[in-house]
Amino acid sequence: MSQHHERVAVLMGGWTAEASVSRVSGSFCGQAARNAGWDAIEIEVDRDISATLAEFKPNRVFNALHGKIGEDGNIQGLLNIMNIPYTHSGLTASAIAMDKVLAKSMLAGCGIMVPPTLPLAEDTHVYPKNFRGAHVIKPLNDGSSLGVVIVKDEHSTPPPRSHWTTDTHLICEPFIPGRELTVAVLDGTALCVTEITSDRGFYDFDAKYAPGGSHHTIPANIPENISLKACVWAEKAYRHLGCRGIIRADYRWDDKANQLFMLEVNTQPGMTATSLVPEQARYLGMSGEELVNHLLEIAQCDD
Repeated sequence: MSQHHERVAVLMGGWTAEASVSRVSGSFCGQAARNAGWDAIEIEVDRDISATLAEFKPNRVFNALHGKIGEDGNIQGLLNIMNIPYTHSGLTASAIAMDKVLAKSMLAGCGIMVPPTLPLAEDTHVYPKNFRGAHVIKPLNDGSSLGVVIVKDEHSTPPPRSHWTTDTHLICEPFIPGRELTVAVLDGTALCVTEITSDRGFYDFDAKYAPGGSHHTIPANIPENISLKACVWAEKAYRHLGCRGIIRADYRWDDKANQLFMLEVNTQPGMTATSLVPEQARYLGMSGEELVNHLLEIAQCDD
């Protein structure tokens, strides 16, 4: 890797529920960019970010934001207008992937199996209409497993609506038993399959980001046909949604019924010391510095 002599703004933080994780990703990516020869500085995103960028005048942006604003097309639109090339997917792919219902519709349309969406009743409590059995209630457009509630059976007390803020849009799906799998896709090519387990019983926010919160088996010890299907589907999702750079596709594999379900596509996957994407890249011989350097080299605005 050579000295680039270009200014890079690593955008991180913000005011969303995933700001703290974004700062960790931003710190990791900022240091990796400097090690790779870029003149990089981490910038905390606030509502004056356009003025900050106009003053700093970066040649390109590394988008280390997670969740709303950074992952739903908002920051992408701003950077398109300011004509500052940026890493990861563009406005349209980001907005679609962040909307879980819209994304599932598009994924199902290209032959990828996704969990059905259950109609929800919302009053003092939240519960699926005309459905009995284990189910999952989660925000429509948050990541990092924030706000996810698993209801184990019809005898469990449904969660109160106050568990979420009043402006949080919710969706509900049947709970898929089995094993947690994930596939990173770089430039349209799947890296490998990781299986994730956690002593917490659910791969929640703490399991994702606390040291030792989860255990990663790479490559996953699963049948070859399931591994191949997970990789093929992840690449298909990447193309169908129009993604760029790096994404991560998350799955549940019901090993008893031998059914694979794609849960979601993450266009801004975590880039922390415990994150899955850098781990898959390292497994294939690409260091974190090399990954960050590559993403910066291919940074672009939407056409």
